[in-house]
Amino acid sequence: MEQLIYFFGSLGVFLALGIPISLVLVLCSIVLMFTGGMWDTMTIPNIMVDGANNYPLMAIPFFVFAGEIMAAGGLSKRVVDLAQLIIGRVKGGLGYAAIIASIIFAGLMGSSVGEAAALGVLLLPMMKRVG
Repeated sequence: MEQLIYFFGSLGVFLALGIPISLVLVLCSIVLMFTGGMWDTMTIPNIMVDGANNYPLMAIPFFVFAGEIMAAGGLSKRVVDLAQLIIGRVKGGLGYAAIIASIIFAGLMGSSVGEAAALGVLLLPMMKRVG
């Protein structure tokens, strides 16, 4: 019960100070380790490195980078143009074209994060312009 009070107390104080949530969780765990008598200076860095040593987590920035390269190179625009040719002049066709372009990009990249980076930069301004 005492540990729970320390946790919620430190959580509230750190959040009230405006510290980012990721750092708040690290600081709360440090407070709990210190008050619980389990203080070891290498525990937190080891857990942080083990959590970051994850292949899918490490691949996300590269998928976003690939999406940005495709957007800058014009591949995204060509895929959207192809999707608009497929869908024709249907009411709300740009939304349908976005779905079809997402399907095409899913086949190309295999990553929803990279696909969102590639198409989001292009489609959001187009959708705002068309209404």
